[in-house]
Amino acid sequence: MAPAVFNPFEDRLSRDIRNDLSESIAGVLDDRSLAGAEAVAQSYLKASPAPPYVDYINSRLDRYARALEQIGTDTPLLHQAAVLWDLQLFFEVHEILEPAWIRASGSRKLILQALIRAAGVYINLELGYRQRAAKIGAKALPVLETFKTEIGAEIDIDKLISAIRILAPAAPLIARA
Repeated sequence: MAPAVFNPFEDRLSRDIRNDLSESIAGVLDDRSLAGAEAVAQSYLKASPAPPYVDYINSRLDRYARALEQIGTDTPLLHQAAVLWDLQLFFEVHEILEPAWIRASGSRKLILQALIRAAGVYINLELGYRQRAAKIGAKALPVLETFKTEIGAEIDIDKLISAIRILAPAAPLIARA
C-alpha cells in the first residue's frame, strides 16, 4: 500500500527515490543538464508509482531545472548550497557539501558539517520530526555562530542561525545575490 505522504524515514521506496535523485544533483550541475536526474526519474516512473512518489519526482525535477538556471559552472560551493537551500532541496544540499566535507580540514570541515546539519534540521522538520531537528540544530548552531564571518559572504548566515534557533517551520531564504 502506498503511503499518504512521501516519507524517506518510514518508507523504503521513498528513501530509494530521494537518495537516487539527490545523488544525481552533482552530475546535473556538472553536466549542465537534467539528463541524469531524468534517467533516474524515469527508472521509477516506468513502474507507475502512487501519486506521492510521482509528485515528489516531478517536484524535484522542476526544482533541479530552476537550480540549473541559477547555478553556473563557476558558482562557489557555498552559493550552490544556498541556491539549493532556497529551492528547499535540503537533501541535495547535503549531497553537494558532503564530498567537500570529506576532503576538508580545520574550520572548513566544521563549517561544511554544520551546514549539512542545518539541512538535516529542515529535512526532519519537513516531516514533523521536531525533536530530531532540535538535536541536529543544537550541534550545528555553535559552529555556525563561531564561523559567521567565514560563511557570510555566500549565505545569509544570520537568517539561518535565527531560523534554526527557533526551529522555524519555514526555512529562510539564505542565498545572497
